[in-house]
Amino acid sequence: MTSAPTSAPPEADADPRWQALLNRDASQDGRFVYSVKTTGVYCRPSCPSRLAKPRNVAFHDSCAAAERAGFRACKRCKPDQQGIAQRQAQLVAEACRTIEAAEEAPALEQLADRAGLSPYHFHRVFKAITGLTPKAYATAHRARRVRDELSRPGTTVTTAFYDAGFNASSRFYEAADGMLGMRPGDYRAGGANADIRFAVAQCSLGAILVARSERGICAITLGDDPDMLVRDLQDRFPKARLTGDDPEFDALVARVVGFVEAPRLGLDLPLDVRGTAFQQRVWQALRAIPAGETASYAQVAASIGAPKAVRAVAQACANNAIAVAIPCHRVVRTDGALSGYRWGVERKRTLLARERA
Repeated sequence: MTSAPTSAPPEADADPRWQALLNRDASQDGRFVYSVKTTGVYCRPSCPSRLAKPRNVAFHDSCAAAERAGFRACKRCKPDQQGIAQRQAQLVAEACRTIEAAEEAPALEQLADRAGLSPYHFHRVFKAITGLTPKAYATAHRARRVRDELSRPGTTVTTAFYDAGFNASSRFYEAADGMLGMRPGDYRAGGANADIRFAVAQCSLGAILVARSERGICAITLGDDPDMLVRDLQDRFPKARLTGDDPEFDALVARVVGFVEAPRLGLDLPLDVRGTAFQQRVWQALRAIPAGETASYAQVAASIGAPKAVRAVAQACANNAIAVAIPCHRVVRTDGALSGYRWGVERKRTLLARERA
C-alpha cells in the first residue's frame, strides 16, 4: 500500500513578507528575519545582500527562532544586533527628552555632541525621523508647556511664560499668536472674545482635533475618542463661540492631515514624541495658510517643504484612509453639557489601508 503523496511546501514568494524583502523594507526590521538554506545564514528584511531564490528562503519570527533552526546571523546586516534605524531613533528620542527637560532649548551643537554626531549629520537624522528640525520640536514642546500653564487655575500670564522657559515677556508676546491663536489673557480666560472653528480627522495616531480662531491655530489634540476631544476643547474654552459645522474648514483639515501623514515616519519613537512631532507638522502646515482661506494642493505642498511634489502628495492624500468627522450643528454649552451635536463621517478611499493589510 503506497502512501498518498505530500504537497511541497509553498515557496517564500507566496508569503506576504516576501514583498518586504523585495523592497528592502527597513520598517520591517525587528518584526521577522529570513533564512537562506544554501548559505546557512539569516538576515533582516532590509539586508542589502543579493536576494536568494524563493525556494531557498524561510521566514522566522525572531533571531532565536532562526538560530534554533540551525542558522547563523548574517555578518553584513547583523540581525542579532540593534539596526541603524533603531539606533538613530534611540538617539533622537534621547535628544527629544533632553529638549523637554531643559529650561531653555539646547543648542544644536549641544544636542549633536550628546548624540556623538556632527551638527550637520544630527540635524539631518533628527529631521528624517521626526519630520521636524530640533528647533521646531523645541518650539512645539515650549508651546505645549505655555498652553498647559495657562489652563491651570490661578496661573498668571507672567508665571506661565516664565515657567515655560521664556526669559523675557517681549519674546513671549511675539510668539503668542503662533502658539495660542489668541491673546494670552483671552486664552487664560477660557477663550473669551474668541470665535473658534474646529474639525476632527483620523490619522495613524488616532483622532486628531484642530481648532482655529480668527488669530490662528489654538488647539491641535490627539486621542482615541473624537467626542472626548470635542469635550476637552469645550472645557478648555468654555467662554468661546465654538463652531463645528464649517465644511470648508473640515476639508482643509482633512487635506493637511493627509499631506503631513507619513505612515512609516517615527515608528521607532516613543508614542508621545511621535505625537508631538505629528501635531507640530500639522500646526506648521496650517499656519502657512492664512486664517479664513482655503488652499490648493500646490499651496499645501509648498507649506510642508515639498513644492515639486504636488502630484505625489495629492495622490497620497487621496489614497490615505482619512476619516473626517463633520459636526452637523453648532456646539453650545447647556448646564455644563454639550448639546445640539451629532457626527457625520465621510470616509475617503482606503486603497492605502488595503495595501498595508
